[in-house]
Amino acid sequence: MNQSSAGHPVRQPSLPAATLAALGIVFGDIGTSPLYSFRECFAPHGTDPTPMNATNLIGAASLIVWALIVVVSIKYVLIILKLDNRGEGGILALSALIRSAARRLGGKDPKSVLLLGLAGSSLIYADGMITPSISVLSAVEGLSVSAPRLADYVVPLAVAILVGMFAIQRHGTGKVGILFGPIVLTWFVTIGVLGLRGVIQHPEVLKALSPASGIMFLIHEWHHAFPLLAAVFLAVTGGEALYADLGHFGTKPIRVGWFSIVFPGLVLNYLGQAALLSYDPSAIRAPFFLLAPEYFRLPLTILATCAAAIASQALISGAFSLTTQAVQLGCLPRVRIRHTSEHSVGQVYVPAINRFLLVACIILVITFKSSTALASAYGIAIILTMTITSFLFYSAARAAWGWSLFKASSVTLLFLAIELPFLAANSLKII
Repeated sequence: MNQSSAGHPVRQPSLPAATLAALGIVFGDIGTSPLYSFRECFAPHGTDPTPMNATNLIGAASLIVWALIVVVSIKYVLIILKLDNRGEGGILALSALIRSAARRLGGKDPKSVLLLGLAGSSLIYADGMITPSISVLSAVEGLSVSAPRLADYVVPLAVAILVGMFAIQRHGTGKVGILFGPIVLTWFVTIGVLGLRGVIQHPEVLKALSPASGIMFLIHEWHHAFPLLAAVFLAVTGGEALYADLGHFGTKPIRVGWFSIVFPGLVLNYLGQAALLSYDPSAIRAPFFLLAPEYFRLPLTILATCAAAIASQALISGAFSLTTQAVQLGCLPRVRIRHTSEHSVGQVYVPAINRFLLVACIILVITFKSSTALASAYGIAIILTMTITSFLFYSAARAAWGWSLFKASSVTLLFLAIELPFLAANSLKII
């Protein structure tokens, strides 16, 4: 047991309870990506959209599945989460860990590492504005499928949901997580079952589980597949938030939640969407919602809206943690920081950041008006942050873990081999 601020013992939450709370805080971002990421792979943008045939659908699904495996499962969940700085995670904590290890080994203080960390942190703040906006918009847009008469109210509803979401932040991530956890658990079970339904009807999409399907798609359809990588990346944008939220719950609840609930649900849903589009290409307008039976689409829209509101939590909590770390490192002026938990020092609430993110999200929703418009601006900040994290990982593995040059370089190059093509594809949005 830990000691509370009053000196009394505080009972740590059990692993199931901590995992349930982590579901409500950490995984909302990556969990709502199925609302828009597969749709954007084949959305009719530009003059030469990707042909929607069975081979391309399976290839795109394969790229998403293996991006989830390599970027999220291997890089973040199995490796990067081990690099905590006194229990805290995120790119600034990683920078501080490297500097501390370098000083301990008698070397110079690598101040350039801190600059990289600050650059990555600023990009996470940018994502903290876009993620809540695109998640809520994409969910509320389900009304155009389930209740077309309400389509004109998408933007006002999205703004109202965002206001409510930011208003409850003062209660702390622990209490919010316990409230949201059951909803997010229901969400992952639901999207998994819907996806499984599609897979059973068209089991040929299981070919996407082989990396060969994605590789052959990249080789034979490279002129379509390369730009499509920007949409594939939308499926893994929540990876950095897992690390930023490490201090709120710790490594084990995040790992258990990912491998037992989140990852299976995501994979099944993406495969199900590929199966649906293989026999009904017209479903590209809303493949996530059209995967469900007609009678279930309105309840699914309501559940998706709740999940999308919760999705904001991962980035909001991450922004609070990064702000606290930046203040402690002397990189930001002192701001009011409230600790909201007796047994987890990493659970904090920063009112100024909360207000700033709320205003920014409302401006984005009113300006862009649709998730498709926002998707074009989404992804650049996070892929840059992930790439910076990979470079910092090399320094951390060498300084903190004592890895050999060959071992640290090999793992870092594996990460970069996946992330640099994503970075190049996302860069096409601004060229």
